[in-house]
Order: sequence, then C-alpha cells, then structure tokens
Amino acid sequence: MPRKKAKKNYIYAVGRRRTASARVRLYRGKEENLVNDILIGKYFPGDAMRTKWQLPFKLTDTLGKYYVTVKVSGGGKNGQLDAVVHGISRALCLAKSDKFRESLKKAGLLTRDSRKRERRKVGTGGRARHQKQSPKR
Repeated sequence: MPRKKAKKNYIYAVGRRRTASARVRLYRGKEENLVNDILIGKYFPGDAMRTKWQLPFKLTDTLGKYYVTVKVSGGGKNGQLDAVVHGISRALCLAKSDKFRESLKKAGLLTRDSRKRERRKVGTGGRARHQKQSPKR
C-alpha cells in the first residue's frame, strides 16, 4: 500500500560557503530554530553569531513570523554559519520575492561567497604562494 505524502508546508533553499552546505526549511509560525536537531543558540553560541543568523529576519522584519530547521555539513563553524545565513536569505526571498529581495540583495546576503582556500602548488614547500629564496650571488 503506497504511503501518503505529507503536505509540503515549508520553503526549501540551499545555502553554501566554502565547503559548507546548508539545507534550509523555512516554516511559517513561531517555534524553535534548529540546526542539525540542536537549538541554533547552542549550535552557534555567542552574541556575534546570533546577530549574524538573525540578520535576514531583521532586515525583512520577520523575526517572530518564521522559523527554520537546517541540516548543515562540511566546513567549520564560521563557514557553516555563512551557509545558513545564505540559505535563510534564499528561502525568505522565495517566500515573498517582491518584498524581501531588494533589502536582502542590498545587504549582500543573496550572493554566494565563492572564495575558497587556494590549493598548494608543487615545489612551494606545502604552501600556495611560497617560493624558494633566490641566490644572492
């Protein structure tokens, strides 16, 4: 007997930064924000991180109206946080594109930060741009 599909009551978006990737589900309502089934305040502790992940909600004035569940993998904590912010911004943009897109775009939250670590080159002693010292005479 086929299983019944549950009604999709969320907006899905993906955010990325360096090697971190965040799959974001944006729900309407007021519940706990979760990252990898942990409260977002515990996963990203501290005031600086809290202000960073709340930024898309504050710019669109939707702090109590939406909540998110996020699955994030890869990278370190800061890369993961940037990926989460990127994913939340994309999801909010999909929720009400005409209202939110301009303010999120102006803040630079919809642009994927594509900077990655430069690979090491052969003959540079394990570093990307380090060169051997040239002889003086």
